[in-house]
Amino acid sequence: MQSTDNAAAAQWSSRFAFLMAAIGSSVGLGNIWKFPYMIGTGGGSAFMLVYLICVLGVGLPILIAELALGRMGRQGPIETLIDLGRRYSGRATWGLVGCVGVLAAVLILSFYSVVAGWSLAYIPKLLTGQMTGLSGADTGKAFGDFLADPWALTFWHALFMLLTIIPVARGIQAGIEKAVVWMMPLLFALLVLLCIYAGIEGDFVQGMTYLFKPDFGAVTWDVVLAATGQAFFSLSIGLGTMLAYGAYLPSGVSIPRTSVVIVFAAIMTAVLAGAAIFPIVFANGLNPSEGPGLVFVTLTVAFGAMPGGAVFGAVFFVLLAIAALTSSVSLLEPIVAAFSGRTRLSRSALAWTGGIVAWVLGFLTLFSFNIWSDVHPLGGTRTWFDWIDFLTSNILLPLGGVMLALFAGWVVTREDSVKALGFESPFLYAVWRVLVRIVAPVGVVAAVVSNIV
Repeated sequence: MQSTDNAAAAQWSSRFAFLMAAIGSSVGLGNIWKFPYMIGTGGGSAFMLVYLICVLGVGLPILIAELALGRMGRQGPIETLIDLGRRYSGRATWGLVGCVGVLAAVLILSFYSVVAGWSLAYIPKLLTGQMTGLSGADTGKAFGDFLADPWALTFWHALFMLLTIIPVARGIQAGIEKAVVWMMPLLFALLVLLCIYAGIEGDFVQGMTYLFKPDFGAVTWDVVLAATGQAFFSLSIGLGTMLAYGAYLPSGVSIPRTSVVIVFAAIMTAVLAGAAIFPIVFANGLNPSEGPGLVFVTLTVAFGAMPGGAVFGAVFFVLLAIAALTSSVSLLEPIVAAFSGRTRLSRSALAWTGGIVAWVLGFLTLFSFNIWSDVHPLGGTRTWFDWIDFLTSNILLPLGGVMLALFAGWVVTREDSVKALGFESPFLYAVWRVLVRIVAPVGVVAAVVSNIV
């Protein structure tokens, strides 16, 4: 019997449930540590201004387009683009764009689960006091030893993937929705709690200065391109995620308004994360520009030296794990949706199959940190993990995003896109149409070319 839990049969129970799911998809590990770091090193509030321009000119119009296409198709990402392609251009080959997104989702989930598993591993490390009183060299060595242990990484990788599969297997309202409607409010509550803690125990003034003092001299062309990439990738567009989530969106929900809320929430999460992280970093005289090491090396030193740091450090890694989990669920969903109408497997079977495939592929990333660290499959210095990250970030995601923008802007008829989007004024629709047809594709292509060249 063919699965009946598909886009045509399932819908979000409310606009709030959809918002929590979509915001959860956008808010991931990168928003918690990478975006605040980019603000601090890219000119503070000057970077924020550039980022806002990029997110409004590139990210938002594609997000709106992807959600609208998903609701128009009411199927999985591949079937939606096949049917809409036939309807508007007579070509089913547009379904290949959905295939690109699903492939990207599988590959990203494979390494995302490995890295997100580190967050789970650090919760007991902080709670049991293993990081208390350690120096930067000590925490660096501890992190290095952890990455060098494939058995430990395998356990946490498997646990995180299990936590990802369970809500997706249970369906939209019984699984994903029930998970995100408590996880996202909890995430924001934990962020606020950590901000209060940072304000009391950390150097709040210096942290805020680092984040928001404008330095337009630091805004180079590379910073602009980085802001464009962050605007694009932080909104989960080009993956098929928003196509799948949009397919479950009730007809009465305004896509433009909802998209603006999603963008605002993603930005606020990153700003709150910076407000929680950098006062703690500066209060302990640590380096704020550590990148990934900022979380697993630098911050563990700070938490280990502060009053109540073991507990609040554990809370921080719970926060990271929740942010990662809401994103990983959104990565698995388009994989399930893509095949739910094409096989006789149930949603649960598809979720377990997709999750296991991504888990197995994750060993390419997992072993890149230890037993295969010296393996460079195509020469040069890139490991398996580096190549998978490069392929998804620099080729598959931008390609999917650009093609979706072009399809929504140039292939779908003006009459149908007006009806599907529901803009409140012709002027706003005209602005969106210019952005999605010209500005967004040019911006993404410029970022891609710059990263590759």
